[in-house]
Amino acid sequence: MLIFELSRPGRRNAAQAPMAAPDLNAIPETCRRASRPLLPEVSELDAVRHYTGLSQKNFSIDTQLYPLGSCTMKYNPRACNHLAMLPQFLARHPDAPADTGQGFLACLFELQEMLKDVTGMAGVSLAPMAGAQGEFAGVAMIRAYHVARGDSARTEMLVPDAAHGTNPASAVMCGYTVKEIPTDREGNVELAALQAAVGPRTAGLMLTNPSTLGVFERTILGIEKIVHGAGGLLYYDGANLNGILGKVKPGDMGFDVIHINLHKTFSTPHGGGGPGAGPVGAATRLLPYLPLPTVAREDDNYRLADDKDLPQSIGRLAGHLGNAGVLLRAYVYARLLGREGMQRIAEFATLNANYLMVELGKAGFEIAFPTRRASHEFCVTLKNLKEKTGVTAMDVAKRLLDKGFHAPTTYFPLLVAECLLIEPTETESKQTLDAFVQAMKEILDEAHHEPALVKTAPHTTPVRRLDEVRAARELDLVWRGARRAGGG
Repeated sequence: MLIFELSRPGRRNAAQAPMAAPDLNAIPETCRRASRPLLPEVSELDAVRHYTGLSQKNFSIDTQLYPLGSCTMKYNPRACNHLAMLPQFLARHPDAPADTGQGFLACLFELQEMLKDVTGMAGVSLAPMAGAQGEFAGVAMIRAYHVARGDSARTEMLVPDAAHGTNPASAVMCGYTVKEIPTDREGNVELAALQAAVGPRTAGLMLTNPSTLGVFERTILGIEKIVHGAGGLLYYDGANLNGILGKVKPGDMGFDVIHINLHKTFSTPHGGGGPGAGPVGAATRLLPYLPLPTVAREDDNYRLADDKDLPQSIGRLAGHLGNAGVLLRAYVYARLLGREGMQRIAEFATLNANYLMVELGKAGFEIAFPTRRASHEFCVTLKNLKEKTGVTAMDVAKRLLDKGFHAPTTYFPLLVAECLLIEPTETESKQTLDAFVQAMKEILDEAHHEPALVKTAPHTTPVRRLDEVRAARELDLVWRGARRAGGG
């Protein structure tokens, strides 16, 4: 039921009403509404019950395992959120003078230093406000580097076929032509194909390591040698940093620039479209191009560095310094973990992924890369199951909802047929993982003996199976009284 259907004329929520009526004379005539906005008229109790009821119908990390591959949907300590919401942080205006926010700036400076350490980079900017924006910033820095050297012939960005979809998008937004590099049967970038692709037009290579296939690039040093040997630079997509945190540094692999998804690896609730943060780190030769502002320390004082400090910067990505709340959560999380704690993240993320991969293999599921050890995630292919039973990866994903688990990522990476990309993260217990394996076993048995049950799932959720194509093409989002827009 929509909240509009609870609406009754004259019903009010007085406790939430404005204390004083607005001065309409302060609003120009041309900016005033011609009619009252269409808003529901409900009591406070109606509103509370309605939205509480909706929240109870949701799958969430607070209630279920959320094994979304490549998304790191892990539990985040409440302490991080609590400390990031201290009144002294919340009350500070982003335009306030530096001398009134030395504690805030000190926290962010220390966060920069910690991110430098775990990535092996020479400098970090906290400015990007999302992973995709950090990605864009990293590619823009590569472009600025080549332009500053007068190397305008470098117009191509190499992207493996297993990359996140934002990689080619970021490259195109920065003016590059994308050249795809294939993956071999073991899940590695094909060195021969890479060698054949590089040349005087190569600006760089965008790479995720561990890759979206859930494996670590065995030939990463060979990749680095080929790209740098051709005059290109290496960009590191930090989406999968969870799998190597505290164990190996992208800087040691030879990467020149990296973006870090703080909302995946460093304790911000992930999903729902935001907020996020995508700090970008740079090797020495890209330091002059970091986006502004960065946090600088002079003796015991902190300030925001500007274009006078970095005249070659790619510029600002927003009006202020990133998403302060997300950055503060990350700072507290890093402080709680310490160096040893960060290492344990990678250890348990990898342990959980390999345990789950082995157990699902024993249960009869086909592992996409059976000869490889998983990093923090792994791929299952249901190609043969579909051929035998007609049950698809999407069907299995829908049936998992009936079993009390959110589905893994489906149909990504695209080069694995009928793919489930599964990431249990480091925060799940063995008991939870065993329950997930049991649910998958039951679904596999149903696929062979009751395929119709799986193909029509889910059966127990508030909303049953939707026509997803129609839902995407015929959105019905606006209430128009008794008649919804586009709906009748």
